[in-house]
Amino acid sequence: MDQRVAEESETDRHGAGPAGGDGPGHRSGPTRAGTDTDPRRRIPRTDAVLRDPRLLEAAARLGPGPVKAAVRQAQRQARHGGLPPEEVADRAVTLLPRAACGLRPVINATGVLLHTNLGRASLSAAARQAVLDAAGPTDVELDLRTGVRARRGRSALDALRGRVPSAAAAHVVNNGAAALVLAATALATGREIVISRGEMVEIGDGFRLPDLLVSTGARLREVGTTNRTGVEDYADAIGPQTAFVLKVHPSNFRITGFTRAAGTRELAALGVPVVVDIGSGLLAPHPLLPDEPDAETQLRAGASLVTASGDKLLGGPQCGLLLGDEDIVRAVSRHPLARALRVDKLTLAALEATLTGPGTPTAASLTADPRELMRRAERLAAALSAAGADVRAVASTATVGGGGAPGVTLPSAALSLPEPYAAVLRTGTVPVVGRLEAGRCLLDLRAVAQEDDDRLAEAVRSATPRAER
Repeated sequence: MDQRVAEESETDRHGAGPAGGDGPGHRSGPTRAGTDTDPRRRIPRTDAVLRDPRLLEAAARLGPGPVKAAVRQAQRQARHGGLPPEEVADRAVTLLPRAACGLRPVINATGVLLHTNLGRASLSAAARQAVLDAAGPTDVELDLRTGVRARRGRSALDALRGRVPSAAAAHVVNNGAAALVLAATALATGREIVISRGEMVEIGDGFRLPDLLVSTGARLREVGTTNRTGVEDYADAIGPQTAFVLKVHPSNFRITGFTRAAGTRELAALGVPVVVDIGSGLLAPHPLLPDEPDAETQLRAGASLVTASGDKLLGGPQCGLLLGDEDIVRAVSRHPLARALRVDKLTLAALEATLTGPGTPTAASLTADPRELMRRAERLAAALSAAGADVRAVASTATVGGGGAPGVTLPSAALSLPEPYAAVLRTGTVPVVGRLEAGRCLLDLRAVAQEDDDRLAEAVRSATPRAER
């Protein structure tokens, strides 16, 4: 047997490792000089450590596996001399995971409001409560009054149509790309989708829109050029095999200069369905984002179907939205693929609460007053400077991110710290993710809720001894 495994097995039974123990199987008799004082004999048995009230509570919260793993790790440290045997239980408590889930909450101080690597939109308090309420049995697909099966997610879909009055029908799938794939599969398999070359975008992580569309069995009919595509280019390409015209908002880049693009109203006059992928999930016009397309405006301009993401500017959970003509939405929602792409009850609950509840963290970040952000930065900087940090409040620039409002910048304020703070803050007890700029670590406050200021300050204070060395 492997010696390390043998040692751990002995510790599980007796707690003392290879030097022997006081448990069953210990044989008395002559021993080498000093063996009787071997501290490994005092390493407590696993079952004894697991009876510690703190570990019993942790087992109920985390499950027995992670707790036993922490105990064994502490026993190994004691066996190798790095920990007094009487401190095994205390060390095991410190080694416990924070939660049963490996995902860790972080403070987003990057200045990117919808950071894809940080999960995009933060849910509102109402949406979080809705998720908790829906975590048990719910009437997601049951009419409690009649006792018969009901339309899945009906209240969420009603709320979505309420926010977009021009939508005759709505459907929800698991993300924005899925919404477009479902539309192409249901409407264009074996037929043509007419699309501008300037809208053949890569949506991130190496995934390209043309590849997604072709995977559905549809054929792409590319028209125009990268920078200029007029309505006549679409008109020349439309024929008997045309399923629909697709207009894609280039939500993560901008083309400027000598450009031309056909509008939805022009395309709707061509006599074939027009599908518009607005991407960022803006349901109605926003005064700070005049160039960002929204679902209501596109439908009023004649779009047959609009697709969008729910976890971007809408500020909700990850999901894909389909809004438009009743016949088209029905055809899409009844396609067999729709079953594979449907969302769960937790997503439906969070989406409905986002649509009907109070404002979202995304909306609050987008409309934050730059003067108030600077006042917060100055207060934090003063307190942290007094605690020994090399910190100052500075003006900053934030962005929307997450594939929304490309080129739009938002005035903000940040804490400026020496560069070593970046890594220390990311790996702290409360991870804080900032950005590096001109050799300094900036903690931008536009996406940081004001109620998180104290947590942010404590994280910086805790990081100062290591970062300032």
